[in-house]
Amino acid sequence: MKINDILTRELKNPEFAKNYRAEKERSASALALYHAREEAGLTQADLAERAGVPQSTIARIERGDNVTFDKLAEIAHAMGKTIRIEFAN
Repeated sequence: MKINDILTRELKNPEFAKNYRAEKERSASALALYHAREEAGLTQADLAERAGVPQSTIARIERGDNVTFDKLAEIAHAMGKTIRIEFAN
């Protein structure tokens, strides 16, 4: 059985689908921060210093841990960026 077939079957379960979507969104924000930081040529420590947060905060966000919108905005502003929120299908 292919992984896509398994995923399609499991997504029919509402609880699984809810958790899958939440994890997918956390992963997307983690990757977005990682790529923005790398594009800016910053280490986690560099970005943490600019944003006034511990380096461990940057690491936790890049691992996909939950983060508040306010904290993410502070970090984005420290890189000279803004956050764009989009509701998509």
